[in-house]
Amino acid sequence: MALLLRETDVERLLDMPTALASVERAFTELGHGRATNLPRTRIHQKHGGLNLMAAGLPAFGVIGFKAYTWFTSGSKFMVNLYHSETGELLAIIEADRMGQMRTGAASGIATKWMAREEATSIGIFGTGYQAQTQLQAVCAVRKIRRVRAFSRKIERRQAFCKTMEAALKIEVQPVAEAKSVFEGSDIVITATTTSEPLFDGDWISEGTHLNVIGGNSPLRAEVDTATVLRSDRIVVDSLDQAKMEAGEFLKCVERGLMYWEKVEELGSVVTGQSKGRESKGEITFFKSLGIALEDLAVGATVYERALEQKVGERILT
Repeated sequence: MALLLRETDVERLLDMPTALASVERAFTELGHGRATNLPRTRIHQKHGGLNLMAAGLPAFGVIGFKAYTWFTSGSKFMVNLYHSETGELLAIIEADRMGQMRTGAASGIATKWMAREEATSIGIFGTGYQAQTQLQAVCAVRKIRRVRAFSRKIERRQAFCKTMEAALKIEVQPVAEAKSVFEGSDIVITATTTSEPLFDGDWISEGTHLNVIGGNSPLRAEVDTATVLRSDRIVVDSLDQAKMEAGEFLKCVERGLMYWEKVEELGSVVTGQSKGRESKGEITFFKSLGIALEDLAVGATVYERALEQKVGERILT
């Protein structure tokens, strides 16, 4: 019998330190060639669609996939885990909260390996639910003292800052202009749904690390061409998926302004095969697209905890 885990179960079983450890281990496996990740496939319908993504993580004992729908009525996320040796269905996990956590964790691991060690300040674009775990993860890997947050709606950014200041116990300040995000910020995060660049790449100071996480479509770009071209190091979670979905890079490649040879994978950085940063003055850029490998790593950990704590519902398969 398989285990069915609801969103409330995931909330109970998963915390950010656990998500960070699971995601880093997964990228280590991928970097050493001991894991498999398949890019997202999209099935479009008139009012929405279905997205599918799969991975194999023998070190975690699982293979599986994430499937999610996106329609005008909303989105539904599910992860199916199978035993990597027997093919037995182990768990079906509701994966909205899990996706939020693993996305934050991926940026946290990228920050760990790419941002300057002495980084203490964050600027963030976006104040939605993804922005919350972005801050949680980065604050877990660097001693952050201050955050500046910008979004278009005044009430929303004020509420976000109040909530995150209480959660993180640091100063989280709302700012009224996009340029203010960069004032004294060592790390800049974009977590929005925009289709157009959020800022002028010339605003970025030397030594800044960027986590760009909002877009996974060739038609969307949170940052401009100047940002891409000024970046000394560019890292993605999956190069195959970036070639399909990273709108910021696809525009530059199409115009002959950059080449995919410049782009490294996070697995390569985590295993030391590539450098995330070599000098304090470098501008480093992590593009997160969200890959199945992350879902399976966190899902497998949640499943193991559920067994230990006797959480979830047994279902016939």
